[in-house]
Amino acid sequence: MSDFILSKERPTRVWVLHPDLKAVDARRMPDLRLAEAVSLAAALPDLEIIGHEVVRLPKPHAGHLFGTGKLAELKERLHDAEIDLVLVDGPVTPIQQRNLEKAWNVKLLDRTGLILEIFADRARTREGVLQVELAALSYQRTRLVRAWTHLERQRGGFGFVGGPGETQIEADRRAIDDQVIRLKRQLSKVVKTRELHRAARRKVPFPIVALVGYTNAGKSTLFNRMTGADVMAKDMLFATLDPTMRGVELPSGRRVIMSDTVGFISDLPHELVAAFRATLEEVLEADLILHVRDISHPETEEQAEDVGEILESLGVAEDVALIEVWNKIDALSEETRASLLATDARREDVQSVSALSGDGIEALCAAIEERLGEERLSETLDLPFSQGRAHAWLHAQGVVREERQGKAGWHLDVSWTATQKARYERL
Repeated sequence: MSDFILSKERPTRVWVLHPDLKAVDARRMPDLRLAEAVSLAAALPDLEIIGHEVVRLPKPHAGHLFGTGKLAELKERLHDAEIDLVLVDGPVTPIQQRNLEKAWNVKLLDRTGLILEIFADRARTREGVLQVELAALSYQRTRLVRAWTHLERQRGGFGFVGGPGETQIEADRRAIDDQVIRLKRQLSKVVKTRELHRAARRKVPFPIVALVGYTNAGKSTLFNRMTGADVMAKDMLFATLDPTMRGVELPSGRRVIMSDTVGFISDLPHELVAAFRATLEEVLEADLILHVRDISHPETEEQAEDVGEILESLGVAEDVALIEVWNKIDALSEETRASLLATDARREDVQSVSALSGDGIEALCAAIEERLGEERLSETLDLPFSQGRAHAWLHAQGVVREERQGKAGWHLDVSWTATQKARYERL
């Protein structure tokens, strides 16, 4: 478990701070950002949240983040409350972290460190564990601020111009780099296995529907409602971490594969976005994306923007079909709900549902069927090299799943609709 769980005899006492920087043009209200940070802290076991507050700052102090007066005020408050751990909802430099821990005599985590702790606690699959470990090492590498000259290993240079040799910080960095290389090798093997599973699914003519959305938007509850699965679904940030896939039969009898993925969050650490790219490739492979939104949340529009930015950074193509699923309509007032349903009726790309009560699920299934269009067929084609025009047409249509070259031509695994197949045969 995490190294900040300081005592097993009692829960770790936590204080959450959200620095509200006037210089930063934030889209979010400070109080709501603080509430999200408190929810993040509550997602970890063995933590007891004693207090939380927004700290307004004209500008960050280079060495301590907070000014001298605020530093002393917080020190007294943390001491009186017997706080073990302070969570700062924002970026904290390694030097600021070291100085604050020394000044307050507590353990300190910034937003990135906290999210990494939650992911480490939740990862269950081999791939998830490796990805979290890799992300944590990338993060730790940037936090090496010690320079213990008394632990120099050797002298560098030629002796007469050589300065100090390898310091402890350099040795630590080298050890982390070695571990990162080892983890990447292990992860590449796991990713190859996932790619084999993905290739096997391509041969089955079932389209993939991926659920994405801000954390705690209700993706797992909707997934369970539609598939009859028993995926962990709690009113908690990052309740689901590892991706889950299940087959679903739509009302017409057509089968699709539904994928539930990790929830997104604002300021998602870039180490995690990079590490979880392999997991989130399920989204890149999807024929249809369901963007699940908690429509009852006061900052649902800002959350939707954050999800859009992460999808864009992952390279999700704009031409992939997407339906916005406005979830938690049961949490709205009658008046707001009626207004929302009127908007839903005017837009083809929106479906209002309550994953909890089941309202709107039938209409959502019908919309999925309509957006997926015709059923896709998987076939293997043998195409001679002389058929260059047909080869180019197949790639332009985006139906080629895999291609191998033989002596006389191409062997192509294609996934296409009956209409596309008829057009190809008319070429």
